[in-house]
Amino acid sequence: MDSDRSDPPRGGPGKVTSHDVAARAGVSQPTVSRVFSSDPKVSPDLARRVRRAADELGYRPNRLARSLITGRSRTIGLVLAYLDNPFYAEAIAHLSTALEARGYHIMVRIASNMAEEVDGVVDDMVDHQVDGIILASVSMSNALTGRLREANIPFVLFNRGQEDASLATVTSANFDGGRRAAHFLAAGGHERIAHISGWQKSLNGRDRQAGFLAGLAENGLEPLDVIDSHYSREIAAAATRELFKGTIRPDAIFAGNDHMAFAVIETLRFGLGLKVPGDVSVIGYDDVAMAAWPSFDLTTLRQPARRMAESASALLLDLIAGKAPKRNRIEIDSELIVRGSARIPPGWKRSARTGPSPNGARSHAPRRPK
Repeated sequence: MDSDRSDPPRGGPGKVTSHDVAARAGVSQPTVSRVFSSDPKVSPDLARRVRRAADELGYRPNRLARSLITGRSRTIGLVLAYLDNPFYAEAIAHLSTALEARGYHIMVRIASNMAEEVDGVVDDMVDHQVDGIILASVSMSNALTGRLREANIPFVLFNRGQEDASLATVTSANFDGGRRAAHFLAAGGHERIAHISGWQKSLNGRDRQAGFLAGLAENGLEPLDVIDSHYSREIAAAATRELFKGTIRPDAIFAGNDHMAFAVIETLRFGLGLKVPGDVSVIGYDDVAMAAWPSFDLTTLRQPARRMAESASALLLDLIAGKAPKRNRIEIDSELIVRGSARIPPGWKRSARTGPSPNGARSHAPRRPK
């Protein structure tokens, strides 16, 4: 039996094989296999010809059969802690695009940050014989790390750093981003600045907070308050209300991500009757698509999701191929996107373009003027 058979085209009497595709395209059967294995040695023109012939015949490669032959499933497991934060919807799209371009597809699973639940989901992916795993914003136990290494399953942490320097990780430059937020608010004349932080059991949350506090100190300031809001909209809203119960109230708030910043702005405007930025300036972190909506017009630190996804994909595929990566820990610079939710300091201007350009690329925001 041909291990590369597929379901028949509609109306066809039999199953279409890779040999049929080869005959239609005028190439050899091994060439067809190389095309559907995304072999980089196959020219783009030849690959298009083979795929066109496959489409005309209704051919679909049998991935299961191929995995039994090659020992590779061409599947990457993606484990996320949650999808509430819209940053991850964008990240999944970029990860999928980057991996599919290399002939892989992704299996997505959701797990809370409870170590035992993450361990169970990853064990399930190992049972499905994924070639590698990307863990996006989830915790890693030492026991899980050991099991993955024993099973020889390469993995990369995406948007979640770890203290263990041996683990492959891709994040934005979180410390520098928090520091930039502090400098911007200080330059705007703010003195009572609060931080609604990300989860302090995550290295990202700690790094953003540490950078923010360092930036305040460099400007001779101390935070009015710091509240761990666990990257939760509900907790961020409650924290905002708590900040305004006293007689000394913040004149600016730095939220650890946009997801919380949106809750902060809504609470200030509709729960407390305050103006943003007239009464309180707000800065977020991520630059998700909603940040550019006129209702939020959020000043924020842009996490370059596409560049992070491409770096994580390339790093993981190097590990799968047995290559030693040039860098095991990758940090990608964040950019301050100046919009209207925070007072704009003298000498600063709004970012010229704050959303995707027609070709999908994003513009660069101006840095702090010298």
